[in-house]
Amino acid sequence: MLLAIDNGNTNVVFSVYDGEREIGSWRCKTDVQRTADEYAVWLVQLMQMNDLAAAEISGCIIASVVPGALFNLVRLCEKYFGGAPLVVGEPNVKLGMKVMIDRPEQVGADRLVNAIAAYRQFGGPLIVIDFGTATTFEVVDRDGNYHGGAFAPGINLSLQALYMGGAKLPRVEVRKTDKVIGKATIPAMQAGVYWGYVGMIEGLVARIAAEFGEEMTVVATGGLAPLFQEATDVFDHVDGELTMKGLVEIYRRNAAA
Repeated sequence: MLLAIDNGNTNVVFSVYDGEREIGSWRCKTDVQRTADEYAVWLVQLMQMNDLAAAEISGCIIASVVPGALFNLVRLCEKYFGGAPLVVGEPNVKLGMKVMIDRPEQVGADRLVNAIAAYRQFGGPLIVIDFGTATTFEVVDRDGNYHGGAFAPGINLSLQALYMGGAKLPRVEVRKTDKVIGKATIPAMQAGVYWGYVGMIEGLVARIAAEFGEEMTVVATGGLAPLFQEATDVFDHVDGELTMKGLVEIYRRNAAA
């Protein structure tokens, strides 16, 4: 079985796969101070609740956008799960795609993983939108090559910035409002952020497709993707498991090499 680890800016997700079937998934807050032993105490107990043993893991793969946390995640795999993991972005890990940008070494592992998973499922050309700490837009051509993309602050960061920057502005939740014109402070904040984000998504997708010069399939992932799916028809597909599917596919490609 495979242990796939997605180390994001906000959370670390651990999923166990038997082939391409997920049989367990757990998450914890990203913390660069957490040691390999602390991860193990937490994760092994959760696995046991699913009748899974650490000894059943035969391989590990990690995608990380937090360099400070990577050492202990690698150490976790080496000490408790049978050996050194594959780490997306390292030279020995084959992606099976060309990264056609100016500085390939600077691309976040999560962006590449999502692109690979989306292309495998839906073909290309593609725009892959990931609603995470940042909202990212990735471009993949019809041959599966990665062409870069665009970043924007995640919607929760935008709300946090309003709260921290405005002395009289409260902290509010992300939600779809029935109207764009808010009649009080909280609905006005929610409407501006939500519908402003919808406008950004639609505008960037249109501009990316026009610049690329082809009709493109749009795939959305991340926890907030369904929330925006309610308000726009720009998404062709929504898949909340895209990152983990990409990790499984990269592991498969390297095992077969």
